[in-house]
Amino acid sequence: MREDAQEADHGELRALVLRAKAGDSDAFGTLYDRYLDLVYRYIYFRVGSHPLAEDLTSETFLRALRRISDFTWQGRDFGAWLVTIARNLVADHFKSGRYRLEVSTAEVLDVPLEGAHIPENAVVTAIINDRVLRAVRDLNPEQQECVVLRFLHGLSLAETALIMGKKSGAIKALQFRAIRSLARALKPDLA
Repeated sequence: MREDAQEADHGELRALVLRAKAGDSDAFGTLYDRYLDLVYRYIYFRVGSHPLAEDLTSETFLRALRRISDFTWQGRDFGAWLVTIARNLVADHFKSGRYRLEVSTAEVLDVPLEGAHIPENAVVTAIINDRVLRAVRDLNPEQQECVVLRFLHGLSLAETALIMGKKSGAIKALQFRAIRSLARALKPDLA
């Protein structure tokens, strides 16, 4: 039954994309609503600033709207195409040389924590999250991006490979090395 539901969702998404390609602004609006959170979270984690993430997210969807007629349905998630556009915008932003990557852990952790009524749990969780985020930031840029796409955004190997311009096997190896590096970095904290 689950496969049937996935196929139906896949078919609805394809129909939505085709309508958007044909100029249906409501269809593009539905795609915007569906993928806004994914694109924003991807950009925010990379730039660490809410206003900048909002600007780059808007620019991502503006570029997508301008280029929707160039999009070719290949059975892949439309979100991967949007994240690729976002990835390029973030890269262009940092290549401009005017900005540095700084992410305030206070901003990253501004979501409510489980057990928030228990201050000790909130403190321990915040410390662990801070340490994990620092360890992820210490990875090389490719490993960092792989970890963010796979685990923070929950993308598949194929989607991550598409976004990063690599083969699935290369993403598996990159992910494996990243996880090993994280385990080594976090071992003293977790022992």
